[in-house]
Amino acid sequence: MRWRILALLFAARVGLGIQFQTMGAVGGNLTDAFGLDNAQIGLMIGLFMAPGLFLALPAGFSGRFASDRVLAGLGLGALALGGALSAMASDPAGIGFGRIICGGGFLFVTLYFTKMVADWFEGREIATAMSVLVMSWPFGIAMGQIGHTWLAEAYGWRAPFAVASAWCAMAAVAVLILYRPPHHLPSRITSKIKGLLPREWGLIVLAGIAWGVFNAGYVVYLSFGPSMLAAQGMGTLAAASVISVGSWLMILSGTVCGQIADRFGRRETLIAVCMAGAVLALMLLSLPGAGLAASLLFGLIGMAPAGVIMALAGQAVAPERRAFGMGMFFTVYYAIMTASPPMAGWLLDRTGAPHSAILFGAALFAIVFPVAVLFRMLKTRPTAAPIKEAA
Repeated sequence: MRWRILALLFAARVGLGIQFQTMGAVGGNLTDAFGLDNAQIGLMIGLFMAPGLFLALPAGFSGRFASDRVLAGLGLGALALGGALSAMASDPAGIGFGRIICGGGFLFVTLYFTKMVADWFEGREIATAMSVLVMSWPFGIAMGQIGHTWLAEAYGWRAPFAVASAWCAMAAVAVLILYRPPHHLPSRITSKIKGLLPREWGLIVLAGIAWGVFNAGYVVYLSFGPSMLAAQGMGTLAAASVISVGSWLMILSGTVCGQIADRFGRRETLIAVCMAGAVLALMLLSLPGAGLAASLLFGLIGMAPAGVIMALAGQAVAPERRAFGMGMFFTVYYAIMTASPPMAGWLLDRTGAPHSAILFGAALFAIVFPVAVLFRMLKTRPTAAPIKEAA
């Protein structure tokens, strides 16, 4: 049953990647239509993440009043609505407003889908399951990199937003009808939402930092990698296709990496090797003719530990405090994700060289390993005496 649930959540979450990638795919079209610069395009990308700064903790608390299924379904509905508003917008402000609505929906879906998988797979293949869930995001993005670029060229910049909204609307209906919670969970009505223990605060913040910088590096690669290849003389569609290779490959490599972590452990070693691969891949992008090799390395090695990193959130907090813990986790994540794309765009505008934005992405990936080591040190550190939880 849990694998059927995971398949449902995977298919629904693909829509998040498709909706997110709309802005990256139509950025050039919007520059032509409205005169937006790279920093403004980066801001539009970052708006998708901005609601998480303010809604992550309330979203975690809302699990006290509604089921995971309902909250995730409403989030998918918000993604459909926001994309439709952007498709119908007549100016950048309207597009940005739609992106913010999408961002609110993205928060609820990401938070509660992560919780759903942690609930179903706790203690059983958690890294593999998280890897499969996480891979739905690049799967949707890879579809958008090629599909949205083609749609924008054939039908205009509004078409990608409309198609992404249709997917999210169908996903909302599917989740509301088909999802069932596991039977072993405590009753939502009888259990209390409790604050985190002192160690859990440190663990969840570290998990959020690791996941935030990892994803921010990925977004920088997606958003500015095509510009790097275009500066070397590659066509727009060809550049998007080459960069998308990394996203397609990580669907396979991420699942394999999760299985290796579940079978053999040594998670920090896996993260160290893979982050070195990610940094090297971004460095290769600056070499003419090395774009495909960089994308292959990025997808096969650099992005492989996505599920292993995401699983840190499930390991940080006890099940009865998981919804609130996920709220804190995503608050940290969204703070990093909101700030990173505009910073990369600003670097590109300031220097005029896509390489500066790519270097910024490499620095983000380099942060992941030391944060993961700190997480493991705190997780395994013995306490002087048990901490008794207040009722």
